[in-house]
Amino acid sequence: MLVILGALGGGYLVLCGLLFFMQRAILFPAPKVLDAPPPSLTRFDVPNGTFLLMHEVEGDGPVVVRFHGNGEQVAWCEGEAKFWAAQGASFVTVEYPGYPGTKGEPSERGIVDASEAALKFLTSDRKIDRSRLVLEGQSLGSGVAVQLVDRGWGAKLILLTPYTSITEVGARAFPYFPVRLLIRDEFDSATRAPAVKIPTLVIHGTDDEVIPFEIGKKLAGLIAHAQFMEVKGGTHNDLWAYPEVKQALVGFLSQR
Repeated sequence: MLVILGALGGGYLVLCGLLFFMQRAILFPAPKVLDAPPPSLTRFDVPNGTFLLMHEVEGDGPVVVRFHGNGEQVAWCEGEAKFWAAQGASFVTVEYPGYPGTKGEPSERGIVDASEAALKFLTSDRKIDRSRLVLEGQSLGSGVAVQLVDRGWGAKLILLTPYTSITEVGARAFPYFPVRLLIRDEFDSATRAPAVKIPTLVIHGTDDEVIPFEIGKKLAGLIAHAQFMEVKGGTHNDLWAYPEVKQALVGFLSQR
């Protein structure tokens, strides 16, 4: 019996070790190849080894800065760029270190620092006033956006399929492992949420199969005066297919 228990315990520790060393491969499943960016977007290289794509609309309207999900890349955003352009808003999407076309390895600190470098580039080199910046984070990117707001960026905040923390999501996905002891990239939005004072819109689908609906709703409840939109039947990757979501985004952008 002791031999069996020892073998089981040893096997469990091996699995814990594998989870620890493989966690970034799980959290950051970056595409392998950089797709050609849409011709309507212009590439700008910025410090911290990354780059952004930008579709600029004339005038002094809002500038929506998007932080994408963990399995995406910036070249896949043409539809959203056109959507925001139709609302008179410029559009920017920031690539993460370790993703196609960038340098370095993905990590929480690296992604947030590179994203802030992109915002500094927009306000210094591109001369965009900080008051025009609307930060939009989807899935993994929601944690990036919240941290940037915590650093003083953004006039408005849009969060799609967000989470309280990667730790909470991971603990649900791997309930039999001590995720809270193993996690390296927490993206703890819940701790930072009470400090978010800018207008915020949170959108989450009831049938989200990746980040449970109740987690997104919980985060919204931690942000003062956040507007929360429940999308009945919405899943993790289809929110942009709902006309009511687009209507809500247009209404939120136009609010004073």
